[in-house]
Amino acid sequence: MKIGELASLLNCKTETIRYYEKEGLLPKPERNASNYRHYGEAHVKRLRFIRNCRSLDMTHDEIRTLLMVQDVSNGNCACFSQVIEEHLGHVDARIQELLHLKEQLIDLRKQCETAQAVENCGIFRQLSTMESTEPPTRHSHL
Repeated sequence: MKIGELASLLNCKTETIRYYEKEGLLPKPERNASNYRHYGEAHVKRLRFIRNCRSLDMTHDEIRTLLMVQDVSNGNCACFSQVIEEHLGHVDARIQELLHLKEQLIDLRKQCETAQAVENCGIFRQLSTMESTEPPTRHSHL
């Protein structure tokens, strides 16, 4: 099948498929006589696996680890459990970050509870003067 057919089958963009190929997550397909990429069932299965991992917010490195184990595995899935356990730790940390963010936003909302001129708005004043910390970035989403 061609790249557009693969993309349609798995409800993703052709650019995403090319990106996964470039990143080494999806093997490059063979080319047919017309020089079109030709994808097979192995590509469908692997792309579905990658997309399912991404839907769980796994990083490309986490997915790469799982794929590497799958590719060279002798039947032992302990690494899969380890990756999931580590990912759960990332999720727990993110939940804590989001709870902290929620508290900050609630406190910020309390700074101005009535409509008034912008220069008198507590939210505006707070956003203009507070020291912020950038949240850590962990994922590249595609």
